[in-house]
Amino acid sequence: MAQSETSQHGIDHQGIDHQGIDHRGIDHPIFSESVRRIRAGLEPTGIYQGLSPLEQELLERLVHSSGDVEVAPLVAWSPQACALGAVALAQGAVILTDTAMAAAAVAPMARRTFANPVHTLLEWAPPTVPEGAPASETRSSLGMAAALKALGGRPLVVLIGSAPTALETLLDLVAAGSCPAPALVIGMPVGFVGVGESKRHLAGSGLVHLRLEGPKGGAGLVAAACNALLRRAWLEAC
Repeated sequence: MAQSETSQHGIDHQGIDHQGIDHRGIDHPIFSESVRRIRAGLEPTGIYQGLSPLEQELLERLVHSSGDVEVAPLVAWSPQACALGAVALAQGAVILTDTAMAAAAVAPMARRTFANPVHTLLEWAPPTVPEGAPASETRSSLGMAAALKALGGRPLVVLIGSAPTALETLLDLVAAGSCPAPALVIGMPVGFVGVGESKRHLAGSGLVHLRLEGPKGGAGLVAAACNALLRRAWLEAC
């Protein structure tokens, strides 16, 4: 089930009604109504127990974006990951994604809120993998290594929705001391090869992170998680 170290429940932020719906224009009415229905379906399961308002909102955003309530119990995070990620985004952290799809889904919210730079690791990936490279070496893994070097230790929120090899490269480089730990890693690669292993490695890495257990994931879900954090940080700042 969704994991959290916090215990606050309910939302009482200025500009937000008792059901957590924004009245300051950042949410479309259809989205707000969707959240009401998602909440009505999830509350009887008890999954919200122990979650902070931000964690609750992130869970709902992932259910909304996937159209699948079965995603909810698969969401897990390290202690205070949502709060720490929201703070980093509010401070202008660079958002680094593994796909153009995830970048395209995050960029509009980033522009409307804190103007975070949004990049894909493919901007630094080679056109092809060198001949004779091991199977674990992919354009995404090479792009991740090059991106981390190019970004020069700037605060990062990293979104991995498709490439477990990129996630493994990130974990290896941080463990080796070759680059600073990102402010937050959203690790939700989708698929059946290398995905479970990379998520288990992320879980045991000690990094601040969000993850989705099992083979589910994808660009839409990592973007949804990031957008939920941007949204909440922006509402808090207003």
